[in-house]
Amino acid sequence: MKIQPDIIGVQSISGYGPGWIGVGGEKLTSSVVIGSRGERLAWNCKRFEDLDARHFEQLAALQPELVIFGSGQQIRFPLGLWIKSLIEQQIGIETMDTQAACRTYNVLASEGRKVIAALLIETT
Repeated sequence: MKIQPDIIGVQSISGYGPGWIGVGGEKLTSSVVIGSRGERLAWNCKRFEDLDARHFEQLAALQPELVIFGSGQQIRFPLGLWIKSLIEQQIGIETMDTQAACRTYNVLASEGRKVIAALLIETT
């Protein structure tokens, strides 16, 4: 699906499909973290089963007000132990499938929120 957001002054997701998302005219096929303040970094996980607390500590270090966790093609919730660093810093986290996370990130980023999207793009 291609997304055509209004012109906004922050990094946005321009499209998505099975195994990819589009950011800034580039097609990304690996899990990624993007943020409304220009953050963009690889998120070293190919499957939900690869995740652990270190992945979410990486997000907490970016100090957003909210993390949108795109858990892949289906909704799967992170373990409480994984998100402890977010809870301790009072950073909100919302979990949804990756496509819904892309849409939600764009809305919140366009509103000027300090939001991070941690997007699991599953590869075999």
